[in-house]
Amino acid sequence: MFKRVRSWWEKEEQQSSGELSQENIPQHIAIIMDGNGRWAKSLGMPRVIGHQNGMKAVKRATIAADELGVKYLTMYAFSTENWKRPREEVDFLMKLPGEFVATELEELVEKNVQVRLMGDKSVLPSFTLEPLEKAIRDTAHNTGLVLTFAMNYGSRIEITEGVKKMVEAVQNGTMSIEDINPDTFGTVLQSSSLPDPDLLIRTSGELRLSNFMLWQLAYSELWFTPIYWPEFGKEHMIEAVAEYQRRIRRYGGL
Repeated sequence: MFKRVRSWWEKEEQQSSGELSQENIPQHIAIIMDGNGRWAKSLGMPRVIGHQNGMKAVKRATIAADELGVKYLTMYAFSTENWKRPREEVDFLMKLPGEFVATELEELVEKNVQVRLMGDKSVLPSFTLEPLEKAIRDTAHNTGLVLTFAMNYGSRIEITEGVKKMVEAVQNGTMSIEDINPDTFGTVLQSSSLPDPDLLIRTSGELRLSNFMLWQLAYSELWFTPIYWPEFGKEHMIEAVAEYQRRIRRYGGL
C-alpha cells in the first residue's frame, strides 16, 4: 500500500514540475481549435486576423505533439456548420489551407509528418483542395506524426453516410446484419485508418463537442482550456498531456 501511495505522489510531483511520463503519451490527440475570432476582437482587430494567427498555432501544436511522441494529431479546421458564417469570413478560411501548405509544407516533409484529410471534399473550392492534396501526395511516404485536417467535416453526416454504406452492403449481400457491430461500423467512417483519440483538447472555454468525431470520442479524455486558439503553444500541449496522465482510464470497468 505504501509503495502505491509513494508511486502516486511521485507521479504528481513529476507532472506538477512539467515533466511527462514517456510511457503514457496519448497516441492520438484531437483538437477543436476555437476562439480565433474572439481573440482578435479582444485586441480590437478583425476576426480574420484571428484565423491568420490560428494558423500559426497549428504549426506550434504540430511541432509540440511531434516532440512529445504523439503519433496522430487531428485538427477540426472547418465544420459543415461553418458555411453559415459571413461570406467574407468563409472565403478567408478557404484560403488558409493554401497559405499553410505554401509556407509550411517543406518543414512538414523534413519533420517526417504525414498529412491526411477527412470531410466532404466535393464542395471545397479548388484553391482549397488542391494545396491539401499536394500536401497529402508529398508526405504520403512519411512515417512520423500523422496530421489530419477535418475540413468540411460533420460527425452526424459521417455517421449517417456510414449507416448507408452498411445498408448497401447488406442489400448487396456482401455483409449480413449479424456482421454489424461497433468494430465493423468503425471501418466505414472517414477516420477508419486512425485509432480513436485518447485525448480531446478544446480551446476558448467552450464545453461542447460541436459535432466533432462523436463516435470516435466515446471514451476519450476531454481537456478544456479558456485560452483562445491563437494563444495555444507547447506549454498548453504539455499541460493537457500532464492532465491526461493524471487520469485513470477504466473504459467502464474498475
